[in-house]
Amino acid sequence: MTWRPVWSGPLRGRWATRPTLIVLGCVSGLLAVLALVLCALGVDGAVGRSRTAAPPAAVRPAVHTAVRPTIVPRSRWLDARTAHGQPPPRYDDRVVAVFVHHTDSPNAYDCADVPRIIRYLYAGQTGARNWDDIGYNFLVDRCGTIYEGRAGGVDRAVTGAHTQGFNHRTAGIAAIGTFTEGAVVPPAMTEAIAELAAWKLGLADVDPRGTVRLVSSNSLSRYAVGTAAVLPTLAGHNAGFMTTCPGAALTARLPAIRTRAAVLQGRR
Repeated sequence: MTWRPVWSGPLRGRWATRPTLIVLGCVSGLLAVLALVLCALGVDGAVGRSRTAAPPAAVRPAVHTAVRPTIVPRSRWLDARTAHGQPPPRYDDRVVAVFVHHTDSPNAYDCADVPRIIRYLYAGQTGARNWDDIGYNFLVDRCGTIYEGRAGGVDRAVTGAHTQGFNHRTAGIAAIGTFTEGAVVPPAMTEAIAELAAWKLGLADVDPRGTVRLVSSNSLSRYAVGTAAVLPTLAGHNAGFMTTCPGAALTARLPAIRTRAAVLQGRR
């Protein structure tokens, strides 16, 4: 495992005291969380900045929308012993793409234990890494339960810290587990990802089967800073960053997830 120190951009306040460590790769196991080896790569200054949030810009009414799925609030997994003070969330005008990740942690967990697992992820990213919050906007477990991740409001375009160079105008969905080649991806999980993506992209009338033009904000991504990249509107982490995340098994399921999400939006 190679650790590479990288400055994530100008930071303010106590978050400006040290660089953010970007982990080039993912390893398995919950111990990896404590070692800060996660697939939530790409802070791009989205983590640690204390900037007062502005109200989202007005957008045209969406035509192809989907029902909002049930989302467990962060208050269900973030307890008083784990939570800490943080700056206000940052927002974009809308979400035009979704990046799918895996947490690279064990798959054989009890779904009742998921709040504790998310606390470990949160502690790993906000502890030694000194991030201001968990990077993922949402997390989905193998039973199909969707959890709110990063603070700021699930209905809003919260700027996350999940995909190097492409955190703006996107949402990060993390599948809890490791989905490398040969792994079984639970149908309940893929259905929940499709429901979440259909709803989130539907707020801006974005087709989950389409493509979107995003401008890279960091040369550590697959694209040099300032490069306009054409990416799937529902993409794997590896579409924007040099990683195997979300794993070969989950990557293979993305076409079916896109199709299902489009159906949920009422598209043909």
